[in-house]
Amino acid sequence: MHLACTMAPGRGDTDLMLAGLASDLMARGLRLCGTVQINSERADTAPCDMDVRVLPDGPVLRISQDLGPSARGCRLDPEALETAVGLVSARLDAGADLLIVNKFGKHEAEGRGFRDVIAEALALEIPVLVGLNGLNRDAFDEFAGGLATHLPPESDALARWAKAIVPRAAEPV
Repeated sequence: MHLACTMAPGRGDTDLMLAGLASDLMARGLRLCGTVQINSERADTAPCDMDVRVLPDGPVLRISQDLGPSARGCRLDPEALETAVGLVSARLDAGADLLIVNKFGKHEAEGRGFRDVIAEALALEIPVLVGLNGLNRDAFDEFAGGLATHLPPESDALARWAKAIVPRAAEPV
């Protein structure tokens, strides 16, 4: 079983690292499945809009809701997230060299979201790399049962892990 996670301290840094890794690996011909997150700043200074791109080639889905300027709760649109989960699950059945999930978040911590897709990929012996935040680290560690590799939040470290796990990732472009 090959399960790894990474967690960068800066807002949106994990998303940028995972998106960069996905682009590099797809350029090398790897069959990727999963999601990478794209954050778009808003002119009204509200929190950014959150979209996910379903790998390898879309669609891009808005997973955040605009709850208004005074809202303080979670902005995640659960219906949009579940749409992304369904698309990724269907693509996983066609086979993949690696599953990337932008975040093991609150929904995954509660047993929903991408949790079953991650488990399915591992059962199919497809390596999995997930983004993580501090709020859900304990839930992820419990889910992983101590079997996950915690990678440093460095693009080179992610690339080295992918090349070690998926030998084709080390082949020249």
